[in-house]
Amino acid sequence: MRTSIATVSLSGSLTEKLTAASRAGFDGVEIFENDLLASPLTPEDIRARCADLGLGIDLYQPMRDVEAVPPEEFARNLRRARHKFELMGRLGADTVLVCSSVSPLAEDHDALAAAQLRQLADLAQDFGIRVAYEALAWGRHVNTYDHAWRIVEAADHPALGTCLDSFHILARGSEPKDLEGIADIPGEKIFFLQLADAPLMAMDVLQWSRHYRCFPGQGGLDVTGLLRHVVAAGYQGPLSLEIFNDVFRQAEAGPTAVDAHRSLLVLQEAAGLAALPAPVVPAGAAFVELVTADTEPASALLGALGFARTARHRSKPVDLWQQGEARVLVNTGPAARRDGTALAAIGLESPDPAGAARRAEALLAPVLPRRRAPEDALLDAVAAPDGTELFLVATREAATRPELPDWRADFMDLPHKDATTHGVTRIDHLALTQPWHEFDEAVLFHRSVLGLHAQESVDVADPYGLHRSRAVTNADGSVRIALSVGPAPTDDGARAQHIALATDDIVATARAFRAAGGRLLPVPANYHDDLAARYEFPDGELETYRELGILYDRDAHGEFRHCYTRTIGRVFFELVQRDGGYRGYGAQNAPVRLAAQHAVR
Repeated sequence: MRTSIATVSLSGSLTEKLTAASRAGFDGVEIFENDLLASPLTPEDIRARCADLGLGIDLYQPMRDVEAVPPEEFARNLRRARHKFELMGRLGADTVLVCSSVSPLAEDHDALAAAQLRQLADLAQDFGIRVAYEALAWGRHVNTYDHAWRIVEAADHPALGTCLDSFHILARGSEPKDLEGIADIPGEKIFFLQLADAPLMAMDVLQWSRHYRCFPGQGGLDVTGLLRHVVAAGYQGPLSLEIFNDVFRQAEAGPTAVDAHRSLLVLQEAAGLAALPAPVVPAGAAFVELVTADTEPASALLGALGFARTARHRSKPVDLWQQGEARVLVNTGPAARRDGTALAAIGLESPDPAGAARRAEALLAPVLPRRRAPEDALLDAVAAPDGTELFLVATREAATRPELPDWRADFMDLPHKDATTHGVTRIDHLALTQPWHEFDEAVLFHRSVLGLHAQESVDVADPYGLHRSRAVTNADGSVRIALSVGPAPTDDGARAQHIALATDDIVATARAFRAAGGRLLPVPANYHDDLAARYEFPDGELETYRELGILYDRDAHGEFRHCYTRTIGRVFFELVQRDGGYRGYGAQNAPVRLAAQHAVR
């Protein structure tokens, strides 16, 4: 279906917003009145700019507090409307949004509202314009879609229809049965459809609407179910996003517009309106890649963790360090940053790398160009919103098929001693701190492009603010990525990432790491004192945790023990032991870890 976005959903000047919408692939825009008023361009200039960009102007909005008012007030409203209709003619827009009144002058009088809206539609028709009447969730007397439709139906004018807005409908706690009334509205009388999601919050609906809307799939509202009802009623107009969000208003318009268009593609897929390449869920973490200008800190840390340098890339300055099924690449290529070690890429095992790449491209995550030697394996990589490269590599089973490239074939074995491993078996999870403006985008990307399941969001206290975190996983937990965002916008260079390594005996692994010269993150004694009050441990166990800085958690499925290395550059490692099916990440211990990391910087 045709896609559109309200200019209020993006940051920047009107021309920046229009350019971003066009580049992201939208077919049209809703021009928000404030954007037009603040623009130095004439309506004719804006119309021409949209035409050059391949954008239609699908809606001009909003007109407020029009209906069910005293005669003298309505006369003033018609005068205002005439001016707006003339402007819309210059702009090339043929549909105007009229919001249900919140004016204290408005009367609870449906017949009066219908009569005045009919007069407004008469005037609009003279200018070739349609009026789409929308029920605001906080409207003074009209605040539900079915009430708005009854007034439109009573007015009975060909230039008057209704606008359905997913937020205004679903924010009132609508049950699935409450949406069945949409079927009573003829499709041709649904003049416009606006879509927005939102996190589930207990707060004033006006404030919720003005600050916390997000793109479909990023919140907790059933936007998919509503869309199915609207399409089933016969609606054939654009799917348009109207998002009021404080973070989006500060983010760059280009990436936000791409995220927005991706959300509509995923929404159409979920509603059965469009077919995309099927998601190919990753089956494991093949490797992580660290980029550094100086290998010494990373090599020393990996050696202390029990990794051995087992191979080197045949054409690039990249070393492979391995222990069990955990693999870390250390890259000292020319693109390496000089501000220390950083996590730059993740290798995700896929049963169908080409299929995963097709899915990514269809969802506006194009495959990245790569510098490669002729003999190097042809590997597809896409960029996550935070810039992390995601390599789509064949699983061990799939790599036996000759048509699939094997990334390991690019590495030549190095002579090395059979290191005494420290019990690390695999990569348990990755924790990636996102740029402040891109958290919701990152969750939608990993869920839609990679087919991972998003768990509930959690808040974590930091000494200097509040972190928000949300994990995405595959079904068996062999891929776990914890996405988080700090308490405020910060320099991207300060974003720390960490790699969690699984072990079956964290005490033995931690002792071996320390004996090899590694430094564990010290944990305050107060934490372990509190641990003693909350849980009972066998004799000597809690003392061991104090000695090694091990933290502890449990849930209904099992237990979790974990500890941390010191940070090098922007990376640190976590050692974790999961017992009995524990599913979490030790979130309740994160404030202690964050405070300890601040203390040792």
